[in-house]
Amino acid sequence: MLRIARITELAHHLVGLVVEQGNVVIDATAGNGYDTLFLAEKVGPSGRVYSFDIQEEAIDKTYKKLKQQNLGKQVILLNESHEHLRHFVRDQVNVIMYNLGYLPGGDQSVTTKHDTTLESLKQALQLLAPGGLISIVMYPGHQEGAEEKKRIISFCKKLDSARYASLNTCLLNRGQNPPELAVIQKKDLLN
Repeated sequence: MLRIARITELAHHLVGLVVEQGNVVIDATAGNGYDTLFLAEKVGPSGRVYSFDIQEEAIDKTYKKLKQQNLGKQVILLNESHEHLRHFVRDQVNVIMYNLGYLPGGDQSVTTKHDTTLESLKQALQLLAPGGLISIVMYPGHQEGAEEKKRIISFCKKLDSARYASLNTCLLNRGQNPPELAVIQKKDLLN
């Protein structure tokens, strides 16, 4: 059943339509581990999840979540910035998830930055398999988040429409500056 009470649930729903057992996927922002856990369940033991975060606290929280669910075998946790995706991932990937902003419950002064996120997105497009999906949850309610959203939307608008489809959505009845979701899908040029 589709639930869109939170924009992250919509991101999971869309990603769930694309990701399959055995796929290689990336969680570009591990955070509290929810997306990594979701992806690990979806790809199963034959798949691979690369999970990035610059904060050791986020990697630790994600590791504990995975261990509780016995899902750590298919996950590679990287205490690295997502701007270095291509240094660690060589395979084509089917899904890349971003949940931007700051670590919930953590230091709110440590946040994703538009420059490193855009560099990461450029690399993500190179790694993305035909038919693959990038989901980007953005939080424009703080200064860096607003700038990041503006730059990401601009980036998505400039993508070659012959190669990519992109969309942007938000929950309209969520007050000022609600979280937004941008999605990029690489077209399967064989069909």
